[in-house]
Amino acid sequence: MSPARRSSLALAMTVLMYPSSLALAHDGFGPHIHEKPAAKASREMAVAARNLWASLTPAQQGKIGFDFKDALRYDWHFIPRPRKGLPLKEMSGEQKALAHALLASGLSQSGYMKAETIISLEQILASIEQGKGPVRDPELYYFNIFGKPGHPDSKEPWGWRLEGHHLALNFTIVGDKGAVGGPTFMGTNPAEVKSGPRQGLRILAEEEELARQLVKSLDEGQRKKAIVQEDAPKDILSLAARKATPLAPAGIAMTELNSQQKELLNTIIVLYAERLRPELAGNDLGKIMKAGIDKVGFAWAGKLERGMPHYYRIQGPTFLIEYDNTQNNANHVHSVWRDFENDFGDDLLKKHYESASPEHGHSK
Repeated sequence: MSPARRSSLALAMTVLMYPSSLALAHDGFGPHIHEKPAAKASREMAVAARNLWASLTPAQQGKIGFDFKDALRYDWHFIPRPRKGLPLKEMSGEQKALAHALLASGLSQSGYMKAETIISLEQILASIEQGKGPVRDPELYYFNIFGKPGHPDSKEPWGWRLEGHHLALNFTIVGDKGAVGGPTFMGTNPAEVKSGPRQGLRILAEEEELARQLVKSLDEGQRKKAIVQEDAPKDILSLAARKATPLAPAGIAMTELNSQQKELLNTIIVLYAERLRPELAGNDLGKIMKAGIDKVGFAWAGKLERGMPHYYRIQGPTFLIEYDNTQNNANHVHSVWRDFENDFGDDLLKKHYESASPEHGHSK
């Protein structure tokens, strides 16, 4: 592991252990100078969403906007399919810029780069398939806004989503009380571009290589526990379920790894969490630490060599990471982060409604 990655991991672990003590400064002078992380994330996403909304025509607003309680908020998937919402294809240049600003407001820099590059793969797929498969178009990615993005003093929950082939990013915000991201899905097809001007591109290479490095570092006894199947499953097991449930315990526990192997496993967890903006990633990692990092397990299925079908999952009391690369001759990746209690903001909303006063319009 490089010194930079070691430092990054150490910093991330320090931050997640003390998330409530952070006070991130507002850009420039103003009332947000001592803003807490949750409020900063909520405010910046709300500003980006309102900016996009204000640029849209009434017809476009009718396509992008839904009631917060609309069932569509939970109807998510990562396959090519008809979708509701406002696609990039139906936006002007100005509107697309504001839509990308909204996307950036929910992700880290690395997460945003991955999302944008995943979108760009649609053009490569179109060239490969020559019209023989589903419609491939990098502008068929759809934005939804659920509820009304509030001002900082608003208590009403709202959310937004970007979804299309191999990309599903869901966010829920409750005023300045919190913001969560999830389910968070990223996939790539091709996982590695084999020819053309972008030959060699592997968007999710770290997610694959770090896990392979971990499983190959295991001794014979450890491998017997960690490798749970000779053949990899055909897809992630959680699929696009409304609510993720813990999978059967399998694999090797964190406590059964040596220090270098533990560092590798922690690095993979941080890599997935850091697809989201730092405040959200810190909250997710903090929950893992609170629930017990020693309760996290790692399981592998399939072959160990690159280019062969393989799958792995990392599971703890609060979360599930799944990665599968089996389709298209093991050149087609699906990866996801699920939170057992807080996908779609379930736990955040529960706390919000339980604490709401009668005049707020919610019963406890």
